[in-house]
Amino acid sequence: MCNSALNAAPRGVKLHIVLCGRRNAGKSSLLNYLSNQQSAIVSETKGTTTDAVRKPFELHPVGPATLIDTAGLDDTGALGLQRIAASRRALQQADIAVYVLDEQGLDEFDRDWLLLLQSWQLPILVVANKQDLAPLPAEHQRWLKGQGIKFLCLSTQEAKHREDLVEQLVQLVPADFRCDPVLAADCYRIGEQLLLVAPIDSAAPKGRLILPQVQVLREALDNGAIASICRESELATALAAMPTPPALVVTDAQAVRQVAAQVPDSIPLTTFSTLFARAKGDLPAQLQGAEMLERLEDGDRVLIAEACSHEVQDEDIGRVKIPAAIGKLTGKQLEFSVCAGHDFPADLERYKLVVHCGACMLGRAEMQRRILECRRRGVAITNYGLVLAKASGVLERVSSPLLPVDADAN
Repeated sequence: MCNSALNAAPRGVKLHIVLCGRRNAGKSSLLNYLSNQQSAIVSETKGTTTDAVRKPFELHPVGPATLIDTAGLDDTGALGLQRIAASRRALQQADIAVYVLDEQGLDEFDRDWLLLLQSWQLPILVVANKQDLAPLPAEHQRWLKGQGIKFLCLSTQEAKHREDLVEQLVQLVPADFRCDPVLAADCYRIGEQLLLVAPIDSAAPKGRLILPQVQVLREALDNGAIASICRESELATALAAMPTPPALVVTDAQAVRQVAAQVPDSIPLTTFSTLFARAKGDLPAQLQGAEMLERLEDGDRVLIAEACSHEVQDEDIGRVKIPAAIGKLTGKQLEFSVCAGHDFPADLERYKLVVHCGACMLGRAEMQRRILECRRRGVAITNYGLVLAKASGVLERVSSPLLPVDADAN
């Protein structure tokens, strides 16, 4: 589902193109080559790039992108292992991976990494750099073709290859970046009313709305709907003032119990978190994850995953309200851990359940990759809003407006 054409810049997130490979393969040279600027230090010394270098870049006709140069995947020593871990985290954020080879071509190390990136369902372009020194061997080209991996041979010393490189990157752009993802626009028509409920408590940011509320409001304006917003304490007044019932009510998940009690069953109701579970991830998978709540046992570990870093408040939803709701719902003694930002643990098997925020600060590819990784490790994953809806007994109600008519929410 999408709203716009290829030449419209994606809303809310830039395309992330991560340059990776062994040390001294020419990643930094390639970043400078693409950006037409000396953004990264280039040296014959291995390991020159330590922390990721980010460079804004306009990828025509797709729109704004970020080039990310990473440390070598073959780094050594204790510090080198930390750099490799940082490069791996950058790749988990990637929408496209550009794997850079030097004049030596492919070895088993490169093949193993390429197969791993393929298992992440990550679009890959192999750039055989330094072709002025030695061409990519024919047997290496045959292996890449056999794996279905696109590759390009070039030298950053020759400007003529840059157009081909940009064209290859455009072809690999995921479909999500060729259109704007739908949040709630398929739930109403032009001229219909949309009512948003936004509680204001001590955890609410001072003087502004949170990003999901802003994005749903902006989408309504873009699609010709009439959007209103109120607190849960004014919900009854807002509903009574509407000449016709709203096509959809969207509430913050923290107030879903109170809101569901006031909104007639005939009016579709959902939460911001449920909208983002669909737009950024896989709603059916996260609904299945919510059912794991009923199977938790004493001592099970639950990971709370936040996409943003923020000052923890007394009423913090991820660190206070979600654990409390799960504890009350299950009646079990559980162990809770928290990760924030782009950090996502490698030892997922330790956890019985991952409870993720709405991921408004993550790209869709990164959120999809987290869901895929949980599935691969046999770990259930769900979403803040779905947990609170489950605890309030309204999970089916808030998910049904966003599922195909014949879909089974369970």
